[in-house]
Amino acid sequence: MALTGLDIFKLLPKTNCKKCGKPTCLAFAMQMAQKKASIDECPDVSEESKSQLGSASAPPIRLVTIGKGDKEVKIGEENVLFRHEEKFYHPTAVAVTIDDDLDDGALNDRLAKINALKFVRVGTEIEIDMVAIINKSGSADKFAAAAKTVSENTALSLILSSSSIDNMAAALAVCSDKKPLIHGVNSTNVDGMAGLAKVDGCPIAVSASTLDELAELSEKVKKDGLEDIVLDYAGSGLKDNLQGLTSIRRAALKKSFRPLGYPTMSFVTNCDDPYQETANASAYLAKYSGIVVVNGIEPWQIMPLLTVRQNIYTDPQKPVQVESKLYEVGQPDENAPLLLTTNFSLTYYSVEGEVEGSRVSSYILPVDTEGTSVLTAYSGDKLNEKVVKKAMEDAKVEDSVKHRKLIIPGLVAIMSAKLKDELGWEILVGPKEASGLSAFLKSNW
Repeated sequence: MALTGLDIFKLLPKTNCKKCGKPTCLAFAMQMAQKKASIDECPDVSEESKSQLGSASAPPIRLVTIGKGDKEVKIGEENVLFRHEEKFYHPTAVAVTIDDDLDDGALNDRLAKINALKFVRVGTEIEIDMVAIINKSGSADKFAAAAKTVSENTALSLILSSSSIDNMAAALAVCSDKKPLIHGVNSTNVDGMAGLAKVDGCPIAVSASTLDELAELSEKVKKDGLEDIVLDYAGSGLKDNLQGLTSIRRAALKKSFRPLGYPTMSFVTNCDDPYQETANASAYLAKYSGIVVVNGIEPWQIMPLLTVRQNIYTDPQKPVQVESKLYEVGQPDENAPLLLTTNFSLTYYSVEGEVEGSRVSSYILPVDTEGTSVLTAYSGDKLNEKVVKKAMEDAKVEDSVKHRKLIIPGLVAIMSAKLKDELGWEILVGPKEASGLSAFLKSNW
């Protein structure tokens, strides 16, 4: 049973030294009980207490790091079932497969396409995270050759997938320095695979079709001295897999069941319909895979998946925002139009896209409304004449434009009179939707 804050407090030094960064030992104990602090942060705790509190302070789902450098992947360490309860911390890693039976030209072409799977959405670059090398040939030499080629030609983290201990050893011999995830571990090869993972210091993924077997495998691997474990629940289909993934998450968070307290992964590689593959992958991403592996390589297949991930792993309490400053679209001069909007990213980039499409060089001033949309900001009094005046002064708008005309969203036309009185500028009411800006600018400027 999980220890309460008072249980933990009794095992602490009770000196209130503040070395842990908390004001009191009790405050630190409460943070530990909520899995928001680790016993390692207390420099004065006794070894006996540290031993007793080690498991109590561990997160319910272990954080596992795969790969090295700028592209390393971190999964796990989540502490809620639903995003609105707090937030999700480590975005699901998206991996694309490469089969080792491809000829050199096809393999290099596929890898080049994988490396190019990068997109920009609402001002943020989104991309895939991993390459899963599949030992489809069954050959140790081909598996090692594919692993070497991929390792040398991508910065993405790697998954090595093979059920053969010998083939896995051959692949690790050429890329273990990249700390790939060893996948393909089951009840028949667990001892040999665990030995490889231990020698090379790589994370390991155990696979089973039942939760009981999965728990047994994770316990066995842990007893072999390995902590960085990923769970691959291979159920009988989408429904069964989602139920299994949810049960794993619940067991870890609600029951503190350590054998299932690890991040999960899902292979979505048996769909004949590419649209269904992306839909299934999105479902696994939402509940609750730490890694989703797909075959799809076309941008139209991958971008929707990355968009779903971006939406799910955005902090619901902190909307995505742009900096409140004067932005230039095209090459505006002192006579270019000046448009007002809010700093909610989706709102700003909708406006920017339409202005860019109009080919009318303009300035855009997104007012800081704490990342809320136009109507939300206005109804919450975060968008008013005084806020707009301050934003214009901070951005030094009058140094850039000389016409003293401001275009405001049609949704807040009611602000026109107060803005005119406060600013002394002519207020032009634009369209209610961003989609109308192109026509508006061409006909009214």
